[in-house]
Amino acid sequence: MDITVIGCWGAYPEKNEATSGYLVESEGSKILLDCGSGVLSRLQNHCPLEELDAVVLTHTHADHIADVYSLEFAILILMRIGRRTKPLDIYVNGEERGGLTFEYPENVRVHSIRAGTVLTIGEVKLEFSENMHDIPCLAVKLTSREGKTLVYSGDTGYCQAIIDFSRNVDVLLIESSFYDWQAGIMKWHLTAGEAGRIAALAGAGQTILTHFPHYGELNQLVAEASRHYAGQIRLAHCGMQINI
Repeated sequence: MDITVIGCWGAYPEKNEATSGYLVESEGSKILLDCGSGVLSRLQNHCPLEELDAVVLTHTHADHIADVYSLEFAILILMRIGRRTKPLDIYVNGEERGGLTFEYPENVRVHSIRAGTVLTIGEVKLEFSENMHDIPCLAVKLTSREGKTLVYSGDTGYCQAIIDFSRNVDVLLIESSFYDWQAGIMKWHLTAGEAGRIAALAGAGQTILTHFPHYGELNQLVAEASRHYAGQIRLAHCGMQINI
C-alpha cells in the first residue's frame, strides 16, 4: 500500500500547497481520502484523473471537500471526451450526504457510509468509525490484501473510539491541529500530545502527524507527541510518500 500526501494543512492551504487530501494506491486501485482546497491541482502530479477509482469524504468541512465539485466537473469533461470510461464513486457520511449538491449523477455516483460500514474498492477493504467532532465525521481504516493497515483519523477530538479503531495499525495518519499549550481550547481537534497518546495506546507501528496550524514551529508538534509515543513519528508534507 502506497500513501501520498497531497495536502496536509488545516483550515486553508499555505501558498502552492493544499488542505486535507491523501492518495492511497494498492493493487492498482487509487483512492483519494478527502478533497480539500488545492488538492485537485496537486493530485494530478501523482494520479491522472482518468485513473482515480474513488473519493472518501470524512466530513463536509470546506478544508476537506472544497475541491470536490471541481473534481465532479473534471470527471464530466473526461467522460464526454472519452478519456474516462466509468463514473467516479464518492463515499460520504450518510448524515451529511443531503448537504452536498452534486449535479451529474451519471458521472459521479454518491454512496452513503456510516460508522460500521465495510466496503471493498478493488482489493482494499475500508472500515469506518465515528469521531468526536462538531459535525458528523468518520475515521477510515484501509486494509490491503496482504493485511497492511492505514488509519486516517479525519478530524477528531480525543476519544476512546479512535484509540480502539487504530489498534495495532501499521500507519496512523492523525490530525495534530494544536500545540499542547492550547489544550482545552477546542474539544473537536487534537493537540500533538493527545495525538501521541492515541498512537501509544493504540500500539500504532508508525505515526504521521497532519492537519497543521499555520503558526508556531511545526517540529514542536513532533516533540510534544514523542513525549507519549516511542515509535517512529513524522510530520506530513505535501508530496510525502509512505509505503507499507
